[in-house]
Amino acid sequence: MKTSTITESGTTNIQTSSLPKLPISKIWMINFGFLGVQMAFSLQSSNMGRIFQTLGANPNNLGWFFIVPPLAGLIIQPLVGKYSDRTWIPHLGRRIPYLILGILVAFSVLLLLPNAGSFGFSFTQALWFGALAITFLDLSNNVSMQPYKMMIADMVEEDQRGLAYSIQGFFSNSGSILASVIPFVLTALGIANIAPKGEVPLSVKIAFYIGATVLILSSLVTIFKVKEYSPEQYNLYHHISQEQLKEKKSFLTLLKEAPKIFWVVSLIQFFSWFGFQYLWTYATGAISQNIWNTEAPASSGFQAAGNWYGIMSAVQAISAVIWSLVLTRVTNKSSKLVYSSSLIAGATGLILMAVLHDRYFLVVSFILIGIAWASMHTFPFTLVSNAINGSNMGAYLGLFNGSICVPQIAASLLSFVLFPVLGSSFPVMIAVAGIAMGIGAIIVHFVNSNYFGK
Repeated sequence: MKTSTITESGTTNIQTSSLPKLPISKIWMINFGFLGVQMAFSLQSSNMGRIFQTLGANPNNLGWFFIVPPLAGLIIQPLVGKYSDRTWIPHLGRRIPYLILGILVAFSVLLLLPNAGSFGFSFTQALWFGALAITFLDLSNNVSMQPYKMMIADMVEEDQRGLAYSIQGFFSNSGSILASVIPFVLTALGIANIAPKGEVPLSVKIAFYIGATVLILSSLVTIFKVKEYSPEQYNLYHHISQEQLKEKKSFLTLLKEAPKIFWVVSLIQFFSWFGFQYLWTYATGAISQNIWNTEAPASSGFQAAGNWYGIMSAVQAISAVIWSLVLTRVTNKSSKLVYSSSLIAGATGLILMAVLHDRYFLVVSFILIGIAWASMHTFPFTLVSNAINGSNMGAYLGLFNGSICVPQIAASLLSFVLFPVLGSSFPVMIAVAGIAMGIGAIIVHFVNSNYFGK
C-alpha cells in the first residue's frame, strides 16, 4: 500500500486513505503544550489537600473536595470530544479552539485559587470559594487536556501512537516536576512557607502564578506550530464515508458499540486511578504523620511535609519521564508484561510509603510510583485509540476518560466510610491505594495480547 508523507514545512501529499507517517518533530509539537496543562493539573492535585486543610477543612471531609475534579472531567471530556468531532474553524482547526478556551479559563483560576483565604472571607466562604475555584480549574483543565489526546488519535498513525503517547507522558511528567519542586525551591530562596491561620503560604501562591505563565506559553507553541488536518483530509485518512458523517449517535449508543478492549482497559484504569486518588488526598497527611509526627495543618511540620511531598512528586515525575522514554523502546510483544509490571511497581511503592518513617527512603517509593504513572499515560490510550473508529474518535476518547474519573469519584465517596473505619489513619489509606493498584496489575493479564500489536 502506498503511504503519504508530511514534510517539516507542513505540506501534505495525499496518496492514500491511510494516516501518514509524521516526522518526530511534528509529534513533539503536538504534545508540547501538555507541559503547561499538566503543570496546572499537578499544582491542583498536589496542593488541594494542603490548601483545604490550611483553610480549615476537616480531614474527614477532604473527600468532598476531591470529588469535584473527576466529576467535572466525567461530564466535560465526552462533550468536548463529541462536539469537536463535528467542529471545524478555518485557521484554527477541530480540537484547538477548545484548547484555547480551556487555557484562558485555567490561567484565570490559577491566579485566584491560592488566594481563597486572602480575600477577607469567613471560614465557610473561603472553603466555598476554594471549592468553586477548583471546579472551574478542573473544568478548564479537562477542556485543555482532551484536545492533546485527540490530536494524537486524529493525526498519528497506529505504529507511531505508542511513541506519541509516550512523548505526551514525557511532557506531562516534566510539567509535574516543575509543579512539584517550585514551592520547595521558593521556600529555599526565602519565600514564606507559613502564613496566618486560614491563609495559603506565599510560596504556594507564587507557584500557582508561575504555573499559569507556563500554561499559556507552552500552549501557544502547540497552537501556532500544529495545523490539524482539514475535514477532507481527516475523512480520507480515517476512512469516513458521507453516510458515517450523517450518523448522530448518542453516548449510550457509542458505549453499547464500544469494543471489548474499551471495557477491559477501563477496569484496569479503575483500580489504577483509585490508587492515585488516595495518594493525592492523603499523601501530605501520611508523610506528616509518619515522619513529622504531626497532623496539625497550621504547624511548621505539616507545611514541611507538604513541601517534601512536592519534592517526592518531583521524584515521581522524573522517574515517569525516564520510564516514558524507556516505553518508547518497548516492543509490542513485551508491552503486556511491561504494563503489568509497571503497575506492580506502583503498588509496591504505595505500600512502602505507608510504612516508611524516613523521608529519604520515600525516594524509592516515589520512583516506583512514577513507573506506574508513566505506564498509565501510555498503554491505555494507545490500546483504545487503535481499536475505535475515526468518525467518533473524540467522543470515544472523551467517554474513555470516564475510566479515569469514575474511580476517583468512587474512591472519594468510599473514603467517607473507609477513613474513619480504618482509624482516621492517612498511612493506612495509602496502603489501600497500593492494594487497589495491585488488582489493576493482575487484570492486565486478561487483555488479549493482539491488542498490543503484532
